[in-house]
Amino acid sequence: MAGQVAMLVREVMSSPVVTVRRTDPVRRAVRVLYGHDITAAPVVDDSGRLVGVVSELDLLRGEFEPDPRATATPAPASAEPPPRLVLEVMTREVVTVTETTDVTTAIEFMVGRRVKSLPVVRGGQLVGMVSRRDLMAVLARPDDELRAAVVAALAEQYPSGPGWTVAVRDGVAELSGPPREPADHIAGLLARTVPGIVRVRHVRGQPGP
Repeated sequence: MAGQVAMLVREVMSSPVVTVRRTDPVRRAVRVLYGHDITAAPVVDDSGRLVGVVSELDLLRGEFEPDPRATATPAPASAEPPPRLVLEVMTREVVTVTETTDVTTAIEFMVGRRVKSLPVVRGGQLVGMVSRRDLMAVLARPDDELRAAVVAALAEQYPSGPGWTVAVRDGVAELSGPPREPADHIAGLLARTVPGIVRVRHVRGQPGP
């Protein structure tokens, strides 16, 4: 559909993956997420197997107590000790996707489960993470960056020609030049593989470079 991006998870996921262990102290996990500017991380056991996901909200649980300056009646201190290890706060039921999962399916999982990121697995092995931020980054790519990526993709496939004049406006790629089949069809498919390109148009009857 015009104006929409068709994409697989492998084209937008982040890799390698920042992980924490289930036996890590909560404060160490806090520093890992904060230091890498991420909102959640997969949790692995000692063999590297995915056993859960821990988010910023999970890690904040129990780490703060009421400040007596905030109210005229001080709240009683909690009798429960704060969580010490990641395994005490992590989410164990994890929704995962694969590298070939359609991005629209990943978005449906994020909305339905109210999560900001999903682990990406291949044959049971953790290979990446896909997040809302990753998807936003694709949509935020400027047209000149997208044009350069399309030109590079075409040049890799056709180092000696044929050539096309490439323009990108609001994520729509225009390939100009005289008709060349089947090269035009292949060029259109290559342009569509560039993350952020929403549609490809062939402008006929104009001379190539």
